[in-house]
Amino acid sequence: MTASEFFGDPINCLVGVEEDNVINTYCWIKSTFTMSDYSLREVGKTVAQPGVATPDDPDGIYNDDAVAKKWTFNNYYQWVVFFLFFQAATFYFPKLLWDTMEGGLMKSIATGLNRALYKDEDVAGRKKVVVDYITSHIRMHNQYVFKYWACEFLCFVVVLINIYTVNSFLGGEFLSYGSEVLEYSNMDQAERVDPMIYVFPRMTKCTFRKFGPSGQVERHDAFCLLPLNILNEKIFILQWFWFILLACLFGLLILYRILLLVVPSLRPRIMHQHNKAVPLDVFQSFTQRTSIGDWWIMYVLARNIDPLIYGNIMSKLAKEITAKASNNDFKSSAPVYNTSSV
Repeated sequence: MTASEFFGDPINCLVGVEEDNVINTYCWIKSTFTMSDYSLREVGKTVAQPGVATPDDPDGIYNDDAVAKKWTFNNYYQWVVFFLFFQAATFYFPKLLWDTMEGGLMKSIATGLNRALYKDEDVAGRKKVVVDYITSHIRMHNQYVFKYWACEFLCFVVVLINIYTVNSFLGGEFLSYGSEVLEYSNMDQAERVDPMIYVFPRMTKCTFRKFGPSGQVERHDAFCLLPLNILNEKIFILQWFWFILLACLFGLLILYRILLLVVPSLRPRIMHQHNKAVPLDVFQSFTQRTSIGDWWIMYVLARNIDPLIYGNIMSKLAKEITAKASNNDFKSSAPVYNTSSV
């Protein structure tokens, strides 16, 4: 799309004079326009294309506010490539932020806990390291989980920002764009007015003025084809459905995170659903004596290591934490223990 926009022929204007190339460049830089009050008129009789006709007052469109409201000027196509790049950057930002804050903690914990890649004695040593780390950092991981959930919430905010940014970019037409396209597909053929052509017109008008041989101002009415709008309309209709889906999914995810925070009894059951080889009471014993941050570390760890190794670590960890609690060793939020080997 970038190659077509900057190195191809993004616009072709029919004007019937020798300065066609000049007018193409002028209309691309200046902007083209359609007439909203002509969009519903019959093509071939009143208008040449939807929204394209000879204006009643061609010299007043820039001066008369009442007339100007009926005209839609299109120059967004010059910025589509840059706008898509901006969108990509905003969606990547939460991941970049999380990678910076996380600091590789999960990778450090999970390294070496795969029987297929490491020897049994190495795996046994790594299991001991994990148990030692968790028991010596009890209730110290709340910031870890809250930072992660904050990044998830930021993703939700980014989706909403993009929805309203695209809406502003397209002149307020994006919020209802997808629903109008769906409505259009269900309408009777005789009553259809394609909203994609209205938002992304393929044929537009452009007025070019220059001095003629006599020194008088000559006006040329150009009829311009915008072939890139065939691609633009597909990009933004896909974005509309994708943003709606993402907004709904992230909204449900945020509600789910809130539920995990306010209903601690859900946490062991969720861990058990992901690793049913470990008894439920093991998870319950662990979650009752730890914080949500510790639970999150072990929950994410289950997705990154061998299930059998995870079950062994979880069982040993629950036993050690229970034993320490029964000996009244949990007197602070971050005690340090001497753990037995796994």
